Amino acid sequence: MKTLKYFIQTAFLLSLILMIFDSCKTSLAIKEKTGSVLWSENCSRCHYSPDPEEYNDAQWDVIAMHMRVRTNLTQEESEKITRFLQDAN
Repeated sequence: MKTLKYFIQTAFLLSLILMIFDSCKTSLAIKEKTGSVLWSENCSRCHYSPDPEEYNDAQWDVIAMHMRVRTNLTQEESEKITRFLQDAN
C-alpha cells in the first residue's frame, strides 16, 4: 500500500513538473512572436481583421483592452498587438 501511495505521489509530482516546463516553453514561444504575427493568429480567428488605419491610437487601446479580456490574451501579447496596430495607423 505504501508503494502504491509513493508511486501516485511521484507520478503526480512528475506530471506537475512537466506541465510547468511546457508552459515555460509556450511563454518563450509567445515572447519571440511579433505583434503582427500575434495579430494574425489571434484576431482573425473570430472576425475579419480591420485595417489598422480604421482606428486611432486611443481607439486601439480601448479595443485591445476589451479583446484582451474576451480572448484571455496575456498583457504582453496585448501590448505587442496594440503597438503593431498603432505603428501601422
